[in-house]
Amino acid sequence: MRRGGGWFGRLDRAITHWMAVAGVRFLRIAVGIVYVWFGGLKLVPGLSPAEDLVRATVPIIPANVFVPFLGVWEVAIGILFLTGRGLRVAILLLMLQMPGTLSPIVLLPEQVFTVFPYGLTLEGQYIVKNLVLIAAALVVGATVRGGDLTEARRG
Repeated sequence: MRRGGGWFGRLDRAITHWMAVAGVRFLRIAVGIVYVWFGGLKLVPGLSPAEDLVRATVPIIPANVFVPFLGVWEVAIGILFLTGRGLRVAILLLMLQMPGTLSPIVLLPEQVFTVFPYGLTLEGQYIVKNLVLIAAALVVGATVRGGDLTEARRG
């Protein structure tokens, strides 16, 4: 049997094509939902599980000022991702936010690790998941000039 032939090969190609067509849009919307949700939680005092971590990471700015500011920043990123408008701005805001989001790894390792460097606390897991958001922003960013994902064509 030829590689990629038959009904399974056709099904595989159809699914791969659908993923190439729908994947970036789904990724963009998913990032938008995460940012609106997590940012929205920061707008209600005591509701965000990240509030204490943010407070500990940035002690020089009062939490009642900085946490809502960060929440508005994140909601703005989310709305831009959800609408698909201003994606360059959304990605810039996301990338500017990420050093601060990742900084507890260095500034507060005792809150990030149960066993350094591989045992993560719940806060550590919350931080490490941001690597996925960075990767998602890169993939979405690759499409802002009209590019799209396509399935590979093989002989």
